[in-house]
Amino acid sequence: MEKKSTNPLQSILTIVISLAFAGFFLWLALRGLDFKVIQKSLAKANYLWVLFASVFGILAYWFRAIRWNLMLEPMGHRISSSNALWSISFGYLMNLTIPRSGEVARATALYGVEKVPVDKSFGTIILERVVDLMCMGAFLGLTVIFKYDAILSFYNFVTAEKDKKEEFVPNLLERQLMKMGVADFDSFYYFVKIGIVLLIIAAILLIYKYKKEKLINFGKGILQGLTSIFKLKEKGKFILYTIGIWVCYYFAAYLVCFALPETSNFTFADGFFIIVVGTLGMIIPASGGIGAFNLAMKYGFMALFLSVGKSAEFGGEMGLTYSFISLPLQICIMLVMGLISIPMLARARNKAVSQQEHQN
Repeated sequence: MEKKSTNPLQSILTIVISLAFAGFFLWLALRGLDFKVIQKSLAKANYLWVLFASVFGILAYWFRAIRWNLMLEPMGHRISSSNALWSISFGYLMNLTIPRSGEVARATALYGVEKVPVDKSFGTIILERVVDLMCMGAFLGLTVIFKYDAILSFYNFVTAEKDKKEEFVPNLLERQLMKMGVADFDSFYYFVKIGIVLLIIAAILLIYKYKKEKLINFGKGILQGLTSIFKLKEKGKFILYTIGIWVCYYFAAYLVCFALPETSNFTFADGFFIIVVGTLGMIIPASGGIGAFNLAMKYGFMALFLSVGKSAEFGGEMGLTYSFISLPLQICIMLVMGLISIPMLARARNKAVSQQEHQN
């Protein structure tokens, strides 16, 4: 298996952009809020509930590892659940450095200890994302059914705030464009979007032209991984572990609410809303979800508080307080599990090499 060389400049640029995203969204989340309220709430929080939430967060790793084994089995690869667990943990650790790099790192780590071809395991990882998207859709449906009032309250609030700001205030970029003679910003942004799409298409065509054979072979491996779901020997277990993963995600998010007196009366339906909003925040490619997750929680809690007749500002403060507990918890689990995975994978790799040399 040929190891791909990485471009240091590209990696550094990706990290810088990711940190810029994180800083920008964190600035948006924090501006105009009273930090003293947040500090007081954090000081009186019951962190025993956070400990309970962490148990479910770690349990989700284990369920995902076992489910991955079920997905690889139809392709003739029966892997160790512990190796799957540490490969997943290593992938999540890499996501903290370069967003979305964890999927490739996870597949590469598994190849090092189990010799599962990267393209095939990567195909199952893409399949996981499809299944996760379906589960996310189910939670979104539950949120629309049970928390429609919160969505509507936030929409009415945003609409009212927008009506108050009728005067157009150009941002820094728009001020520079105005100096250059650009007046129609709608047309300008429209053509910028078209240009970006054309550049992406051109890049794809160039990559295909010069890497055609490798892309086709890689695509075949991914396709085999994607179609493995139709060949599952234990479909019932696959469904149960999938449900188990998302039940763990739910309680890892919901139990943190009980740590704060101001949110300890949140209902199960509120938990649906929180996990949907939080997941949407984590989709944005910011380092560790920093900034994007905080902003998502700020807006999400504003909606929840507005729906029960409470202040949007106070809801935003509680959303940020929640995010300052929940996000560090997630990052801490990623760091601990990821750092443990490095020596565990190294030991498993050395063991595999020793067994191979012994057989030879």
